[in-house]
Amino acid sequence: MRAGSALDAQSTVTATGRPVLFDRWRASEKEVAIVGLGKSGVSATLLLRELGIPVYASDTGTGEVYQSWARQLRTAGAAVDLGGHDLDRIRRAASVVVAPGVPPNVPALKAARDAGLQIYAEVDVGFVALQKTRCVGITGTNGKTTTTSLIAHVLTAAGISAETAGNIGRPLCDVARSAAPPDWLALELSSFQLHDAPHLKPAIGVLTNLAPNHLDRYATLEEYYGDKAQLFRNADRDSMWVSNADDPAVEAMTRGVAGKHRRFSVRERADAWYDRGAGNLVLGAGTILRRARLPLLGDHNVANALAAILVAAEIGASPSGIAAGLESFRAIPHRVEPVREVDGVLWINDSKSTNITSTEVAIDALDRPFVLLLGGRHKGEPYTRLRDRLASRCRAVVAYGEAGPQIVSDLKNGLTVVPARSFTDVLATARKLARAGDAVLLSPACSSYDMFRNYEERGDTFRAAVQAL
Repeated sequence: MRAGSALDAQSTVTATGRPVLFDRWRASEKEVAIVGLGKSGVSATLLLRELGIPVYASDTGTGEVYQSWARQLRTAGAAVDLGGHDLDRIRRAASVVVAPGVPPNVPALKAARDAGLQIYAEVDVGFVALQKTRCVGITGTNGKTTTTSLIAHVLTAAGISAETAGNIGRPLCDVARSAAPPDWLALELSSFQLHDAPHLKPAIGVLTNLAPNHLDRYATLEEYYGDKAQLFRNADRDSMWVSNADDPAVEAMTRGVAGKHRRFSVRERADAWYDRGAGNLVLGAGTILRRARLPLLGDHNVANALAAILVAAEIGASPSGIAAGLESFRAIPHRVEPVREVDGVLWINDSKSTNITSTEVAIDALDRPFVLLLGGRHKGEPYTRLRDRLASRCRAVVAYGEAGPQIVSDLKNGLTVVPARSFTDVLATARKLARAGDAVLLSPACSSYDMFRNYEERGDTFRAAVQAL
């Protein structure tokens, strides 16, 4: 990105280069309330304490991990409550910073809203603090994590200082606290983070795709899409946007947004596109990489790679550097991740697929018959959408978890659907059903919270069990 990018002239910075937000909090002499700990809440608290800002941090969680976080934060001078929130103390705060994953309707955030307080996502605070690092903000319903990882990997392979942060794992506030932040960050952004990030203005923004999701947390699809659109809230003529030309909802959302637009497509010519006939990933008119040399399954990963090509080319990576990065990339854990072949059956970990659309993408990536492991905590969308995709190649569906009965009800007509209780039972049932030449695909289309702490634990449990077969 050339000089004069969005981050070079943030409205959040005074003439002396000091962030206005932090100056305002210091001047108020009030505490900033951190709602939710974990990596993000802890990082935000430590950052604000290092800036001399009083902090009250709280979480409903208890146990040794929380006690360890509390000790660390108290040593840094923060006030900490575990097992609940002091709502009156939150109401008296200067502002509230919320950790990812905290539902918007919890009493602590309701108290803040009732008191007229501004609520900021942890990522927004980290963005304000990172005045020299430029950000590529990546959002969308599916493909965020892979695209974020691809962008950072390709930039690094091309000799550009880059890392990942945000919803992918490392909190942005933690990057802001580091002694030597990278020149560029590939920043994965969830809809929840975008909702409370008024200062966020990425140098380059990426919208991978849009589909129904999180309908257990949003009242309507329009409300969910509205939060995704917050990626563009600070768009201006210097902004750069990379988006999916194959997705009508993405096209509608980006139409009329200020800035320069670059689009990718796996169906037709675009700024970056997949020449299916020749088997090439193409930038403009020049081939970047043979499809056969991209070590990722499925057209969805071709689309993710094309987005990374556009970002890397805009930043200044050479075609050969981009190609080297794409070719050396490996599937990230829990995203259509081939684990092992046992007795001719390929076991695939796609635990990150927590919605129907993501599971559809994983199914489309397979070129063999399969047994689908479907279940967990229901997220509000019926599973009937999967029926047509499953009709021709799915040998059986193993339904489990809280959503199991609804999965059986939605898919039993015309498909073999086998209920299972424990996760051990799920795997044993799948092994009995699968035949040589098949795949067993863990792509749950549900959240993991009925059986596991998160999708990573679910995927790790699956991988360990497969390795032990």
